[in-house]
Amino acid sequence: MINRERIINNFIEMVKIYSPSKKEGKFANYLIDLLKNLGGEIYLDNGYTKYNGDAPTIFAKFKGNLAGEGVTLCAHMDVIEPCENISPIIENGIIKTDGTTTLGGDDKGGVASIIEVLRVLKENNLSHQDIYVLLTPGEESGMLGAKSIEWKNVPSNIRPATNMIVLDNAGRAGIIAHSAPCQYNFTFTFRGKKAHAGIEPEKGINAISMAAAAIAQMKIGRINELTTSNIGSITSQFPTNVVPDYCSFHGEVRSHSEETLENIIDEYENIAKNVADKFNGEYTLELSYNYPILKPIDDLKFGKEFAKVYEEIGVESELKVIGGGSDSNILAKEGFNSIIVGVGMYKVHTVEEYLVIEDLLKTTEAILNYIIKYLK
Repeated sequence: MINRERIINNFIEMVKIYSPSKKEGKFANYLIDLLKNLGGEIYLDNGYTKYNGDAPTIFAKFKGNLAGEGVTLCAHMDVIEPCENISPIIENGIIKTDGTTTLGGDDKGGVASIIEVLRVLKENNLSHQDIYVLLTPGEESGMLGAKSIEWKNVPSNIRPATNMIVLDNAGRAGIIAHSAPCQYNFTFTFRGKKAHAGIEPEKGINAISMAAAAIAQMKIGRINELTTSNIGSITSQFPTNVVPDYCSFHGEVRSHSEETLENIIDEYENIAKNVADKFNGEYTLELSYNYPILKPIDDLKFGKEFAKVYEEIGVESELKVIGGGSDSNILAKEGFNSIIVGVGMYKVHTVEEYLVIEDLLKTTEAILNYIIKYLK
């Protein structure tokens, strides 16, 4: 029932709409009109005002004629730059660009899949439970849209179903991510004492040396199977004839264990304190909890059920623990039970990004089959 030509054309039409993070307004309006035309009841959350964006989080409900809680289909509207004047090319079963921009398969491939499912249900008058659609802005900028939703204002009749299929996983159809880590961002700042580096360096306390000594003692990279850490930037800018009295470095640590993550942060802070004491300098730590752990709340029942759907259409399934964060992590705080599936997007966030058409079709077919065969 899926219309191959239509879903491809819709995807191409959508990627041509410029929609980087915080500038998804035009694309959001396009989707609002489309969802209304498909019969959706719409609610718009204007949390974007909190972070100077221009697009709401779109809630849509498609009333079914079968009893049951239904299912939520979720994707994000923003695309990684450079994403202006995208020129899609169809070649050998994939959609790519001319190499000057990203494609936007992340996540307009997911959006295209959702739209095609809704179109097939409507044009074939298929029976189904309630279907909810959640489309967020600002995902690529730290899940800003999902974080900014005012849940207390969402009408109860349009609040999404607990079981949520998030179409935002890189890779082939059949991969089902069900668990993802929480993440802290950290910034350590060391303060020393200025002095003339050529005349009296002994009177100075070198903040760069303090930062270097601390970093050298910190476990960075793969810490264990489910925990990673990284330092992404170091800031200190002084002329070479001045002993620098300021240096900061910024990084992240993520883990599937809250306890492990907190222990690592404690270890880092102890290292910083010892270094500062040794140099007779000072340090400060700024810590932000970026997103919580994602894990199943139903002993993986939903994930296993969807894996079965993939197998039934001849797609090898794989239940997977991943290392990245997404809207799913934020939505988990509200009690949603998410699985993250792929629509064939590869080399995302690069100008070499491409989308495998067959994967897009297979995941769309799997979602449609889940709705009409499993939600009875």
